[in-house]
Formats: sequence, structure tokens, C-alpha cells
Amino acid sequence: MAARPASAACLAALVLAGCAAPPTHYAWGGYESQVHETYAKPGKVSAEQQIRRMEEDFQKARSKDKPVHPGFHAHLGYLYYQTGKLLQARQEFETERAEFPESTVFMNRLLANIKSP
Repeated sequence: MAARPASAACLAALVLAGCAAPPTHYAWGGYESQVHETYAKPGKVSAEQQIRRMEEDFQKARSKDKPVHPGFHAHLGYLYYQTGKLLQARQEFETERAEFPESTVFMNRLLANIKSP
């Protein structure tokens, strides 16, 4: 009978351990909540505010020596594009393409839409 409570305790520990968020290779910062807020409440957060938040997240990731996730630079480039900062948009799209080669076709299309200054 003593084995049953121990088994139940082990099972409970495994279930709770499974609920913990797994460690990630990438720094996500506030990206997910920011994107959700942007689409759930359009116009509430300006592109400039989003850029500032993403730049802060990028600096935090660098200070922890963690790479940012796929799509980070593409999204930041899009925000720069929206604000008319085409040079910065181009740089972010090129960075996304260099860091995540699987994005090459998409980034090339976005880059083709940016007129050279």
C-alpha cells in the first residue's frame, strides 16, 4: 500500500513539470502580447510605440546574448516601412534574410517593394 501514495506523488510531479513553459532558444520579449494587442485593439498602439518596444526587447536580448526569434526583424522592418523609414526597413528585411535563410523569398519580395532612396 505504501507504493501507491509514492506513485501518485510521482505522477503529480510529472504532470506539474509538464505544465511548466519549456526553455526557448530565442528571446521573445513582449512580442506576442504586442502583436495580440495590435490586432485585438487596432490603432491603440502606434507603429512608433511598437518600434520602441521592439528595439528595447532587442537590446535586452543582446544583453543576455540570446538571438531574437524568426520574424522579429521582418516585423520591425514592416513597422519602419509603415512610418516611412525605408532605409531602416530595408536593413531589417536584409537582417531577417541573413539570419533566417528560409525567409529569403518573402524578404526579397518585400525588399523589391522598397524604392531605393
